[in-house]
Amino acid sequence: MTITETQTTAAPQRITPEVQARLVSGTATQVRIKAGEHAFTIDEPETIGGTNLGATPVDHLLAALGACQVITYQVWADKLGVAVDAIDIDLRGDIDLRGFFGTAQGVRPGFEGIQVFVRLTGPESRERYAELVAAVAEHCPVLDNLQATVPVTSTVTIA
Repeated sequence: MTITETQTTAAPQRITPEVQARLVSGTATQVRIKAGEHAFTIDEPETIGGTNLGATPVDHLLAALGACQVITYQVWADKLGVAVDAIDIDLRGDIDLRGFFGTAQGVRPGFEGIQVFVRLTGPESRERYAELVAAVAEHCPVLDNLQATVPVTSTVTIA
């Protein structure tokens, strides 16, 4: 599916990304990921039982948001005719590990919050960049997934 195809039809233009995650045999936390034609390892740091052979799952979540934001900025800059010389995004989030390990009641296992710091460089006015920022806030898929309640269904098979 191309950008032109999505712009020339009113019919839904759905894609269905698929990812496989497999525990690396003999390890406690190494996970081999296959995403389309790409493969990589996700792990945990040694301080919580991993071998630190890859970024953590929550690092990847921040990376997914950052990458999606950069791509969305670029796509919408082109669509809006806004010149951008550079798009730099830094992200961070706080997690209380007591939620993950179940050592404290009422503590969430996930992020308490995520901060996104965007630096846009280019020749446009603040108003033009504000228009771009609004478009990204409205159209970034990963941001939408983090801000909306997305139904997740799990099917577990015991072999």
